[in-house]
Amino acid sequence: MKLSFVATLYYSLPYIEEFYNRTCAAAVQITPDYEIILVNDGSPDMSLQKACELHNRDARVTVVDLSRNFGHHKAIMTGLAYASGDLVMLIDVDLEEAPEIVLDFYQAFSQSDADVVYGVQKTREGGLFRRIGGSLYYRLYNRLSQVQVPSDTLIARLMTRRYVQRLLEHREQLFGIDVLMEITGFKQIPVLVNKHYKGSSTYSFQKRVALAINGITSQSNKPLQYIAYLGVLITIPSGLYILLLLTQGLLGITTEVEGWTSVMVSLWFLGGLIIFVLGIIAVYLSVIFVEIKARPYTVIRDVFRTPGPHQTLSEQKQADVDQLRLMSVIPENWKSTAKE
Repeated sequence: MKLSFVATLYYSLPYIEEFYNRTCAAAVQITPDYEIILVNDGSPDMSLQKACELHNRDARVTVVDLSRNFGHHKAIMTGLAYASGDLVMLIDVDLEEAPEIVLDFYQAFSQSDADVVYGVQKTREGGLFRRIGGSLYYRLYNRLSQVQVPSDTLIARLMTRRYVQRLLEHREQLFGIDVLMEITGFKQIPVLVNKHYKGSSTYSFQKRVALAINGITSQSNKPLQYIAYLGVLITIPSGLYILLLLTQGLLGITTEVEGWTSVMVSLWFLGGLIIFVLGIIAVYLSVIFVEIKARPYTVIRDVFRTPGPHQTLSEQKQADVDQLRLMSVIPENWKSTAKE
């Protein structure tokens, strides 16, 4: 059995060496046949150089260097496309989840027939705003979507080869990795994990909001349905009021016109409501605009990988191209730049 570890790099220089040492120590307790895939997601620090140093020291380390920052989740999908293990462990480099949790995940996997063992935070860490925001997001998403995503899930998870292959068949450009993983299905079981919050995150408030919006609008059409319901709720009372005015006019009943303030408030309210509704529709149109381009998830600049036994460098390059093209993470005319 071969075990693959997949992790992404972004401002990860302080953690890479310790992550590597602890990951190797944990992996050998499961199998001596393992590999570590490190995807450099356009990190501005020296993460790439450090990862390449590990590759030069250990042939089991593969480094995938992206041409720029494409985002955590897209970098993950690229890393998964390179993993060749029978089991694939996805985990962050920043050590918020200890690499040793792979032992707990493997034990749970061995005692079940599940294809995925995923981590769930015992307690949500971070500030009050972050905790409340995370809770509200899962509540809102599960309310609007037909696929229910467990709350407080972590990136860390142990997956079978067949599950990873099905996961990589997704073609969405705007997605949340936790949503795609749930949509893919198969039997998935949770394991409680202590997450060590390091006090800062490369995810800004804007990025979190964008992920939430993309996760909802790319997977659920319920907001559009709610717009229709809202239109009905406004149209019916308005129609009844028009009938009332017509009836009063036919019967000669006059009413005193008063309250310009209330008229203006109504106009502002309906105007704002119309803009809000059009904004939701515009978000869905923007999703269509992005998706129809069918661009690759990422653009790969270099791959630092040691050819396997009985495999030449040119054969390995062609294998990389074939595998990534199959997963639709590269365009048809892309050529591997794998280096010895």
